[in-house]
Amino acid sequence: MKKSATTDPRDQLVDHLPALRAFALSLTREGAAADDLVQDTIVKAWTNMDKFQAGTNLRAWLFTILRNTFYSARRKTKREVSDSDGIHAARQATRPEHDGRLAMKDFRVAFAQLPDEQREALILVGASGFSYEEAADMTGVAIGTVKSRANRGRRKLAELLHLESGEELDMTDQATLAVMASSHTIAR
Repeated sequence: MKKSATTDPRDQLVDHLPALRAFALSLTREGAAADDLVQDTIVKAWTNMDKFQAGTNLRAWLFTILRNTFYSARRKTKREVSDSDGIHAARQATRPEHDGRLAMKDFRVAFAQLPDEQREALILVGASGFSYEEAADMTGVAIGTVKSRANRGRRKLAELLHLESGEELDMTDQATLAVMASSHTIAR
């Protein structure tokens, strides 16, 4: 059956698939890549069919699209850096913003596990910024007791947060930093 000149070129795309795949295979030398290239070519041809001039060679037009798609992808690949082991990405990586929130959540859970007296001492001395003397007056206990409760609270928090001596605790909340500040190095 002969095709008329008024036939939509989209109807003829399937006829050219074997030749397109053979050409793609000669360029890519790999079956899956060739299939992807043919698919990309058909999609581009389909969406740009208004640019095809009726009466011209459809196969040549398709081969041109395929070739240009192949070489464009190849140029793009040349500009990309191969980093299969992640060394380059590690140098470019930044710490995600949610780390501070996750650390804060862990801190709150650990802080809730402290005895009331230790939490109170840490809130007054660390987070609220009162001196040991002021905290002792407010709670009605000796200065040494406030110091002892605050130090025991800090040690227990470090234990609950699994911090080693000198290990940094990454926090963004200033009150939390103040609570932990006396016994641990804090990263800001």
